Order: sequence, then C-alpha cells, then structure tokens
Amino acid sequence: MQSDARPEITHYTYRVTWSVDDQEFVATCAEFPSTSWLAPSQVEALQGLQALLQEVIVDMEEQGEAVPQPFAERSYSGKFNLRVGESLHRELAIEAAEDGMSPEGRS
Repeated sequence: MQSDARPEITHYTYRVTWSVDDQEFVATCAEFPSTSWLAPSQVEALQGLQALLQEVIVDMEEQGEAVPQPFAERSYSGKFNLRVGESLHRELAIEAAEDGMSPEGRS
C-alpha cells in the first residue's frame, strides 16, 4: 500500500547516459546517488531505475529512514553562502545585476 507522503517516482531528477565501459545506457538519479541501472536502451535504463527506486523507497519507509524529497518539489530561496575569490565575486555580482537581482553581500 502506498503512503500518502511517498513522493511520486517520476518527480525525481534522472539522467540517462551511454556508458563506454559497459556498452549500455546507465540511468542515475540525483536524489539517490548510490543507485543506477544499466540497460541496452535509454527507456529500459530509466524504467529499470524507477522500478528499483520504488523498492528502495518501500525499504527505506519500512526501516524508518527519511525518503529524499524530489528536487523539483523542494523550495529554494535563490541564495546560498559560498566563499569565492574577489574577481569571481565581482563577476557574479555583475551577472546578478544583469539578471535584475539585488547585489546582496557586497564587501
């Protein structure tokens, strides 16, 4: 039975790329960085990973672990603190101003 709080599996952030080493497509999910699925086609890789994640989420819930919320459903302020060099700070402030954002944190 699916919990009302369980995230919609299709809302997670997926990437499917070709693996030269494996000679197959590999699907990954940003919210579950330790999981992946290999398959001969992009669609099969994505479907395989989604099926695996359904099982992983059920296991996490049964173990009382917090299930990651999809990035798409999280809210972001658009701000984060990061120390950078003076020239990069200047460049980013200029880009922010050009994008119409306030140049907070001038120093």
